[in-house]
Amino acid sequence: MTLKTKTALVTGSTSGIGLAIARALAAEGANIVLNGFGDADAIESARVGIEGTYGVEARYSAADMSKPEAVAAMVREANEAFGSVDVLVNNAGIQFVSPIEEFPADKWEQIIAINLSSAFHTMHAAIPGMKAKGWGRIINTASAHSLVASPFKSAYVAAKHGIAGLSKAAALELAPHRITVNCISPGYVWTPLVEAQIPDTMKARGLTKEQVIEDVMLKAQPTKEFVTVDQVAALAVFLCSDAASQITGANISMDGGWTAQ
Repeated sequence: MTLKTKTALVTGSTSGIGLAIARALAAEGANIVLNGFGDADAIESARVGIEGTYGVEARYSAADMSKPEAVAAMVREANEAFGSVDVLVNNAGIQFVSPIEEFPADKWEQIIAINLSSAFHTMHAAIPGMKAKGWGRIINTASAHSLVASPFKSAYVAAKHGIAGLSKAAALELAPHRITVNCISPGYVWTPLVEAQIPDTMKARGLTKEQVIEDVMLKAQPTKEFVTVDQVAALAVFLCSDAASQITGANISMDGGWTAQ
């Protein structure tokens, strides 16, 4: 498979799953648009590294995924730079852990905006170009929490269930246009996002760090292993291939058996 001449926009790709997906798509020849927050030097190093390692063009957008106008501008700039966005990976996400009655309203709004609404806005902006070319791949990073729930994560669970539904609706609309839309639903992946939620979970449940990892996170996964970012990235690459052209509207679990229980 090759993605040469194609462009992939990956939101939330300055670290973790998103950066691994961006690198994997670049390895197949795609030009890359990175997006996300973080240390400016680290982001530039990642961008330059992608160009140097894979011989593609990589750009960076600092678009705030909670702002629809910024999302639209990011897609527009990608279209102007590369001609189209052929592969769209909606990966941007944040987390907050709290009982519902203590959950800050602004945190709810922020999580819904970044984890769910941003995917609608990127798709809204990118789909016309995909339709014009008669080809596209949309991959939404969902979660095991798109299928099951955990306590103290009301906004995240709601957003990820929403991503699954959005993906199904879009898949049906876009099926006649050779554009597929799928979810990847990982279990716990060792990323900065997961690591950062450990202190909040410790507080919410009165547990130690080790207890959170063993008794909360890996307890859910029968393999007792974290999913790796490279495993998620490999699945994303497959979903872009011709072999996956009849996979659309799917929510593919990669969770060590979590949702099989």
